[in-house]
Amino acid sequence: MSDDDVGWSRSKLAGAVREALLSALFRPLIAVWARREVTGLHHLKDLERPVIFVANHCSHMDTPLILRALPWTWRWRTAVAAAADYFYKQRLLAHAVSLAFNTVPVERNGGGVRSASVLDRLLDQGWSVVLFAEGTRSRDGVVGRLHGGAAVLAAQHDIAIVPVYVSGTHATMPVGRRWMRRRPDGSRQHVRVAFGPAIPHPGHEHRKEVMERVRLFFESQGAATTPDRTVANRRRALTAATR
Repeated sequence: MSDDDVGWSRSKLAGAVREALLSALFRPLIAVWARREVTGLHHLKDLERPVIFVANHCSHMDTPLILRALPWTWRWRTAVAAAADYFYKQRLLAHAVSLAFNTVPVERNGGGVRSASVLDRLLDQGWSVVLFAEGTRSRDGVVGRLHGGAAVLAAQHDIAIVPVYVSGTHATMPVGRRWMRRRPDGSRQHVRVAFGPAIPHPGHEHRKEVMERVRLFFESQGAATTPDRTVANRRRALTAATR
């Protein structure tokens, strides 16, 4: 666990500043370079909170896009898990991202997420959390193997997982690029945030099966994904056994 959590970023004052930054700064900036589309918000209606939003990850654009796509009542009480080794090595950067996006530091282990007590504490306090299950940004736009940390947390806290697929950000601002770009013809990129149906209280399922359901949602939205071979082999064996 990282000890670098910036707790004051979840105060009411910090939340008001963050809302101003997301609405008055990041929204118009992104709009200059990309047209945004949001689908699936009806899946959040009447959903019990908190939840874990499990998203794919291609770009630094993903976090502000997801937060802006959420209704205000959700956004106000949603934190974002961020790599401690990337965003929390320098104090100034740690405070800046914590204020702007309500990030919390989580240590990565071999590309996955090592569960941190700060996430447990936030979930117990009623905060929803955004987790990027690949553990890092995709270098080619393909959704990498999804690690099971989100499913473990959801089972421990008996809460739902909501899949979130973000598309278009790899073309707009891929890894290694410092700023957004338009299409070659000068037109704006198209970026989309799609919220999927909740996977309710997945404690009775193996974490790999839960994450397979997330992957299948990404795939249904047109994503190129990386199937988990263990799950695929298990499903083939079950199919063969029932014939």
